[in-house]
Amino acid sequence: MGAADVIPGVSGGTIAFITGIYERLINAIKSFNLQAIKLFFTGKFRRFWQHIDGTFLVCLIAGIGTSFFSFAKLLTYLLEHQPILVWSFFFGLIIASTVYIGKTVKWNVKTVIAFLIFTVLSFFITSPENQPLSGQGELWYIFLCGAIAICAMILPGISGSFILVLLGSYVYMLKALISFDIVVILVFLLGAGIGIIAFSNVLSWLFKHFKMITLASLTGFMFGSLNKIWPWKEVLTTYTDDDGKLVPLTERNLSPFSFEQITGNSPQIAKAVTLIIIGFVIIFAIEYVAERIQNKEKAVEE
Repeated sequence: MGAADVIPGVSGGTIAFITGIYERLINAIKSFNLQAIKLFFTGKFRRFWQHIDGTFLVCLIAGIGTSFFSFAKLLTYLLEHQPILVWSFFFGLIIASTVYIGKTVKWNVKTVIAFLIFTVLSFFITSPENQPLSGQGELWYIFLCGAIAICAMILPGISGSFILVLLGSYVYMLKALISFDIVVILVFLLGAGIGIIAFSNVLSWLFKHFKMITLASLTGFMFGSLNKIWPWKEVLTTYTDDDGKLVPLTERNLSPFSFEQITGNSPQIAKAVTLIIIGFVIIFAIEYVAERIQNKEKAVEE
């Protein structure tokens, strides 16, 4: 999740969904409520820890942090020098995830409609041609950006960092982090904290009462996001990042067969297809291993 979240366009929520921890993550975040506060301040730390699923959250946060700091530079380097191959790999991951999660949905008229609606919604939200809004430095806007971005971060298919790009606050927040603008950072974190707790409660309620429709909707989110991570793109406009480098701002998807003619770069079709297949296979390999582990655990319990 840490490796995914560093790239605008890839969602950590997708990785959580792929690995089967999504509902547990949502429920753990949702558990930060008045009951948790009461348990903590009355000294019932053991019950507090169990209530928030503390061990799970600590392991997850440690994994995200480790991945973020160890792979962020590598992924950024690869994205800069081999974007087609990186996006091809993620493309294969998302296709396989859509297929796998789709198999768990009980398809009927309602779930099909939900899937189609959220596929279209995700397709337009993640369009590489979207023009970002004008970034504002007002604290209320920073608070709003934090709340929206964190919600996107736990939605499969939509990247929180990409939403910040669309909101015009990606560069602004990077500068705030580098310059350690404590007021801006705290306002952003406050928005993120309130946003993720409120949104996790909504998602948890939806899973409890409309599980199949929710799964179908999230599957649609993932499927629609393929629009954003299509490997072959033409850069339309750019902006200068904090390091003085030109970074793509808006792009448009191209056919791999017209890519070289328009951009002058090799489409690397054979390598790209190979990586799409590898990404696809990895998802089902992960699920196969996970099922084997679960079956062994059930056998031990019996």
